[in-house]
Amino acid sequence: MDIRAQLSGDVAVLTEAIIACESVSGNEKALADAVESALTGLSGLSLHRDGDTIIARTDTGAGQRIILAGHLDTVPLPTTEGSRGTVPPRWEDEQGEDVLYGRGATDMKGGVAVQLKLADDVAAHLDAGGSLDRDITWVFYDHEEVEASRSGLGRVLASVPELLDADFAVLLEPTHGVVEGGCNGTCRFEVTIPGVAAHSGRAWMGTNAIHDAAGLLGVLRDYAPQTIGVEGLDYREGLNAVRIHGGVAGNVIPDSTVVEINYRFAPDKTEEQAHAHVYEVLSGAGITRDQVRITDSSAAARPGLDHPAAKAFVSAVGGEPMPKYGWTDVARFSARGVPAVNFGPGDPLLAHTDDEHVSADALRACHQALHRWLMGGVL
Repeated sequence: MDIRAQLSGDVAVLTEAIIACESVSGNEKALADAVESALTGLSGLSLHRDGDTIIARTDTGAGQRIILAGHLDTVPLPTTEGSRGTVPPRWEDEQGEDVLYGRGATDMKGGVAVQLKLADDVAAHLDAGGSLDRDITWVFYDHEEVEASRSGLGRVLASVPELLDADFAVLLEPTHGVVEGGCNGTCRFEVTIPGVAAHSGRAWMGTNAIHDAAGLLGVLRDYAPQTIGVEGLDYREGLNAVRIHGGVAGNVIPDSTVVEINYRFAPDKTEEQAHAHVYEVLSGAGITRDQVRITDSSAAARPGLDHPAAKAFVSAVGGEPMPKYGWTDVARFSARGVPAVNFGPGDPLLAHTDDEHVSADALRACHQALHRWLMGGVL
């Protein structure tokens, strides 16, 4: 896929081309190749590739460095018949507005398109003899939508962390074009419910593990999630069963059932405090710790909007800051002492939905706001 030819055109058309390259987690290579090809040869950029993560950097000697980051992968394509948020993408006219449907339109190929468009803007600016107040690092990384241990950004932070040194970072996650501060943390658990196998024709000889999961499911159903204020922003939590599996055959009483649980927790908690809260809730269903396995865990990030760099960014792009309910890699940057915010095109409520979409106007507005912040002036 050649997206290089699209860089100097409309960011909305560029987004369409990027969505057209399917990149479900684990299948990012084709898009990573296209991104690398598009960036190669742009003035003033040096490139580094680590697997399917691409890093591009200016080095003008400016007094500050900022990061613009976004992930290349998406969640799996929808399977519901008639879903519009799939690949290839398609345009629809909705009340006179051009709307682009496709997997990743909001989360987050629209943001990736804005990143690439800005890289071309900066190269043209430098070609014309312009200067930068801040050096810029662009990060396009793989495996964000899966367990944290596979993250391309995490891999680079472990292997060449100096490439990600910066004074401020912007994650182009969907935020409806306003700054979203911090993020909720996330952790996943597998809870094993034991049973005793038996022939289903003689069920009284066994113990049905699927039936015995009812107590746990009832506790999760009745759980009342909290809304917690942190530095002026209200974060909504959630504790939910997200998957259940068990049983071996249609004529066997299941001897084991596994319920997978996801807890989204506010940035007032550490990971350890979040884990302890989940253990306490599960104990209400008679679940012991030896029945629970933590499969994934990522820390939350506090908003940090009182930092001078964050204040200046909010002032530049406008709008009233909101909390980020999902988890994003602002948490990785914050953990390294790099203040970071979320700011990108598209409605975050549409992320991962079967009808994922973004408007052309939202893409253009996000690009224009970041262009003004980086280089001043109006496009």
